Amino acid sequence: MLKYFKFLTISLTLTLSSAVARETVSFNDSWKFARFGAMPDGTQQEEPAGMEKTGFNDSNWRSLSVPHDWGIEGPFRADLPNQTGKLPWAGIGWYRKSFQSLESDAGKKIFIDFDGSMSGTQVWLNGEYVGEWPYGYSSFRLDLTDKIKVGQENTIAVRLDNKANSSRWYPGGGIYRNVWLVKTDPVHIDHWGVFVTTPLVSANEATVKVVTDVVGAEGVEIKNEIMVDGSSDVVASGTGKTCMIKVAAPRRWSLETPNLYQVRTTVFKDGKITDTKLTTFGIRTIEYTADGFFLNGKKVRMNGVCMHHDLGPLGSAINKRAMERQIEILKEFGVNAIRTAHNPAAPEYMDLCDRMGMLVQVEAFDVWQLKKIVNDYSTLFDEWHERDLKAMIHRDRNHPSVVMWSTGNEMIELRSAEGAALSQYLREMVNTEDPTRPCTFGNSRPEAASNGFEKTADVFGFNYKPHMYAEFREANPDLPLYGSETASTVSSRGEYFFPVLDDKFKGQGGYFQVSSYDLYAPNWASRPDIEFEAQDKYPWVFGEFVWTGFDYIGEPTPYNKDKTNLLNFTDPEERERMKKQLEEMGGDIPPRSSYFGIVDLCGFPKDRFYLYQARWRPELPMVHILPHWNWSERVGEVTPVHVYTSGDEVELFLNGKSLGRKTKGAFEYRLRWDDVIYQPGELVAVAYKNGKVWAKDSVQTTGTAKSLALSVDRKLIRNDGKDLAFITVDVTDKRGRVVPRTHNSVKFSIKGPGEIIATGNGDPTSHTSFLALERKVFNGKALAIVRSLEGKKGRVTVTAESEELESAEVSFMAK
Repeated sequence: MLKYFKFLTISLTLTLSSAVARETVSFNDSWKFARFGAMPDGTQQEEPAGMEKTGFNDSNWRSLSVPHDWGIEGPFRADLPNQTGKLPWAGIGWYRKSFQSLESDAGKKIFIDFDGSMSGTQVWLNGEYVGEWPYGYSSFRLDLTDKIKVGQENTIAVRLDNKANSSRWYPGGGIYRNVWLVKTDPVHIDHWGVFVTTPLVSANEATVKVVTDVVGAEGVEIKNEIMVDGSSDVVASGTGKTCMIKVAAPRRWSLETPNLYQVRTTVFKDGKITDTKLTTFGIRTIEYTADGFFLNGKKVRMNGVCMHHDLGPLGSAINKRAMERQIEILKEFGVNAIRTAHNPAAPEYMDLCDRMGMLVQVEAFDVWQLKKIVNDYSTLFDEWHERDLKAMIHRDRNHPSVVMWSTGNEMIELRSAEGAALSQYLREMVNTEDPTRPCTFGNSRPEAASNGFEKTADVFGFNYKPHMYAEFREANPDLPLYGSETASTVSSRGEYFFPVLDDKFKGQGGYFQVSSYDLYAPNWASRPDIEFEAQDKYPWVFGEFVWTGFDYIGEPTPYNKDKTNLLNFTDPEERERMKKQLEEMGGDIPPRSSYFGIVDLCGFPKDRFYLYQARWRPELPMVHILPHWNWSERVGEVTPVHVYTSGDEVELFLNGKSLGRKTKGAFEYRLRWDDVIYQPGELVAVAYKNGKVWAKDSVQTTGTAKSLALSVDRKLIRNDGKDLAFITVDVTDKRGRVVPRTHNSVKFSIKGPGEIIATGNGDPTSHTSFLALERKVFNGKALAIVRSLEGKKGRVTVTAESEELESAEVSFMAK
């Protein structure tokens, strides 16, 4: 029996070009694009022959740069599945680009690196077929050397085939990550060919092991020089294909101080430098035991969330600032771990997790051989799983943030013992490619805890099974255990329905919304408190990954899939209301994005944000009251009040009168006043810790909506044509208080060197295009996203106007 799994530091895969023999240049600009097959308007467009040919006339195609997501452009369509966001992501897309090869390219190896393209990628150069990679989440390299015309113009053509019914959530469509052109000497470091670990680490010294794979020649010399990240001063060095280097007084990577190093690997052939590559890495140790997870010898509980890959109103096209903002918001409520559900993330996302101090479980697949939907990864698994799994590990095995590999999520194979053999095979592959981190998977099946699957994981994860933790530990006393997917509570920001019932199925109401009392969940799931209690009862469970950190496009449970599914998720009274609503809408179910997020699709916190913050940041003085206090129709009626706090006691006041002081009991994570009689005015919560005032919060009955207010997340952005500013719109009364239950239409305009590229409001039912410059606020809030213009600097001013309200503007600088 495996008693524990111990792993030592790994590096970060970010590699930088050297000025010697390797050149890596962005290949994102100056593409031509056209769609065929299933078109955005629902029609079919025949795919012409010969589009891979150099002489094909693409002059009437659209010009654009990548990353690009064709699906997010819309429109939302009632006839498309809400499970994948009601957006036209399925279909065929072609990208073409002409580029000039230099005379100096002669004798070099020329590669094209795709960080990710969705999906079914096929590539031609000058009319000749180069290769393919079907999985949309894999990063991959293709060799152009034999087909490039040195010193001449070349034409590359890329065909993507995004098949319908191939995803359970919104996948996006297109070349949605970065593309790179890489030029090297024939004798060069292989793709992802530097692997850095630290087998021994102490406060005084770390042993850094660097293994380098070189292609093109035998008998080369390899030199490795280690520097502190951001410095050119060499602190240690060594030579050889497998190189052991001592680093004195290492600066260890941790959540609090994510220190990084770089190793400069130089290849010599006959005394001549043929390649140089910089690899950023971190020095740290990780260890899993039956007692928990340890980072640098310190026990750490994983306060984790699952994250899908879309960026809300921006869709799936990656943007580094948008990903950075997501992680900033997650850290604000105490997240220290992310599960990349259910696929590898973008390289930039991994880089950000390293630099921002975030643990990561990297997941490979949503399915194995047995399908969940007709065109999912099961159609590729037999031929491609080895290449995809190795690509994931080789690309990301140097990131200090990565602490687990997951081979899959809720696979159909979990239901039978026969599937355990496949699980063991994948585990062995993971352990071979990276023996420094554990292999796991997301298990949703009770039987897989005892049918042999439990023997195929280095650390075992339960999806939604807190009631099985004790039983599993008794049967597997030495196997590390965690919640691989938890809670799945559903809510809509700012929506509250009455009466407030604890039945998890009775939170639906309004126009396909879910109450934000944080008590409601699908049949497999639960409110957060249930998982909290299990984790507190069994502290050897080393953490959880909540489904999900942010709302995401698609899977709008409990309104997911189809009419039959919807009605099965509701109680009888709610079912009748839903039937009537569906009949009025002609049977269409409008929601197009999820309700699972702790944060909504725009990044605005829901009430659950504060419940998790109270638990995961106990040192932060905070208290939060829900609901809002604008209930003119409920005067004299019972309106329950819930309070989340990192304190241990709260006294609640309504219009200055105490409604009682309550103390958290054992396994109690919210304080409830369920019999409050509504009167307009002010609710005040005073939290105490150890008998002393800890924090205060209040909600007030606001006045009527009077004006708009704008705020920007940063006052200065880079003018690189990529950096973003996020503009929040609030509907306020004359005292500047945000007015809940407002849905005013707002029109955006901009002056200066920037462009509004997306808007949103967090409403899962809205079918207004994310590209629209006019949309309604949702419960008092909306978002506009501005991108800088490359090379242009100056003041950018965004204005928001509404017919019913005073307008507002906000400015920031691009430089």
